[in-house]
Amino acid sequence: MRMNSRPERVLLDTNVLITYLLDRTRKSPATPIVEAALVGRYRLLVSDELLHELASRVERKPYLASRIAPSDVDTLTVVLTGVAEQIDLSMIAIPRIVRDPDDDYLITLAVTGRADILVTGDHDLLELTDLTSFRIMALRDFADLLDER
Repeated sequence: MRMNSRPERVLLDTNVLITYLLDRTRKSPATPIVEAALVGRYRLLVSDELLHELASRVERKPYLASRIAPSDVDTLTVVLTGVAEQIDLSMIAIPRIVRDPDDDYLITLAVTGRADILVTGDHDLLELTDLTSFRIMALRDFADLLDER
């Protein structure tokens, strides 16, 4: 993270949040990442689209639905909304950017929210490192970065 007066602006992909909900132990790199957001170590960015994707993905995938209670998703959503900067994408046309059109809103969210870092487990997004104005990092790499600070 940069050593300046402005905290890093970080966007967590829904797969990071799902990993956190599946395993909130210190073994998962998602745990310290989410906990760092909750205590303000970086400025978390969210949008209605991101929070909707989190809820709908857990609800519609049997593997996730059997392991994550809807109340846990609701609680995390409320907590994240309370600590994060809400980015409104409702008036922005989401352009076709990446291979998976479901990920286009994440890139648009990162650009609109002036993100410094997008944290993801999505291999397609991790390959875009040279094509964006922000860093795209894997969970473990971002957790290691937080540890260094």
